[in-house]
Amino acid sequence: MDRLSVVDEIFLRTHRGLGTPIALQGLWRTADLVDPALLARLHALLSAGPLGRRVIRPRVPGARRAWQPTVRAHPLDYPNSPIPVAALLDWADAQGSSLDPEFDPGWRLSAVPLDDGGTVVALTCSHALADGRGLVHAADAALTAIASADSAVPAARFSPASDWSDAWRQWSIVLRGTARALRKGVPERPRPGIAAPLGKAHPDSAILQFSAREWDRLAAEHGGTANSLFIWSTAQLLWADGFPREVIEASLPVDTRDEPRTDNDLAMTSIAVTRSDDPATLREKAKAAYEYRMSSPGGMPEELLQVIPDRWAHALAAGAGERDILCSNIGTLPGSVRTLGPNRCTGVAARAIHPGLQHLPRTRLSGYLCRIGDDYLLSLVSPDPATPLAELIDALPLRIPMSRWS
Repeated sequence: MDRLSVVDEIFLRTHRGLGTPIALQGLWRTADLVDPALLARLHALLSAGPLGRRVIRPRVPGARRAWQPTVRAHPLDYPNSPIPVAALLDWADAQGSSLDPEFDPGWRLSAVPLDDGGTVVALTCSHALADGRGLVHAADAALTAIASADSAVPAARFSPASDWSDAWRQWSIVLRGTARALRKGVPERPRPGIAAPLGKAHPDSAILQFSAREWDRLAAEHGGTANSLFIWSTAQLLWADGFPREVIEASLPVDTRDEPRTDNDLAMTSIAVTRSDDPATLREKAKAAYEYRMSSPGGMPEELLQVIPDRWAHALAAGAGERDILCSNIGTLPGSVRTLGPNRCTGVAARAIHPGLQHLPRTRLSGYLCRIGDDYLLSLVSPDPATPLAELIDALPLRIPMSRWS
């Protein structure tokens, strides 16, 4: 896509302090050291690939921001000194700083040795550049090139229409759509997030790895699927943490791609989870919800958010996609990401982090599920749990063995 979408711009505004900052992160863990030359090669391929783009502002009011190719990137960071395995997630959480595809490079590749003899590698990017599947596609392209000894990966190519024609298109959509929406009255604003200072919070993360066969078996025993068991488990964790209401609203991202590409190509839906729900009932709720996506408030055209000033756009859409929990099922990862050159990965996880978070969002717990080979990996991120995630996980009534990354 040559111009930023509405979703792209929502995530771009978070770099200006408008909303919850989100960076996507892929994590590879190996049992041995990864060759710095291999990571340098991976860094070069990523720089020349679809992540290699930056945002340029339009010169005509109403035109959308555009994408432009760039090879500018944060340098590869791979220190010699190992860190304790127990500090793995603290290190990974710190890799989201200074990611801004307009004023700074939008992505970073970094790695660090572990004191167990292994390595953890992190590919982190601004959510304005890609969603979870988009980041997977970018990594897939680069790692496939390494495995096949190709010299390059397909780069993003942009030839946006003129600012004048784009502005005409945007204003035409906005004016017609707003007139139609206002015939039904002034729309209500979405429920905002909780503006509690981060200084009072204690962010926490966890990554769990377990047998896909056992997880699927447990889901089937309860009449559910791997996805509905995932949603149920995330809700149970939030209640175990003291969530006071009887109903938890869960936000569910939906991949809307018709072909592999590195973009934000997703919609959002939601379901209400009650204490009486189980994986079977959540399976039916999720199936119905995927047919009905969240839309802009009151039927207003979403393009309105791209023709008004950023602060106005943020105020209009604040909290629109946030619910009590987020359950993002990223799906099965391609075989290319199971190895880093000759190094076979003991695990590959995908998640989002919140660098520079200043206020607590409404979303109190986010879960990210992906499958790699015979395993599922569940990544959990909470901006402020009352109880450490490790203790909450121990209390989950799941009868399958799980290993933790730290």
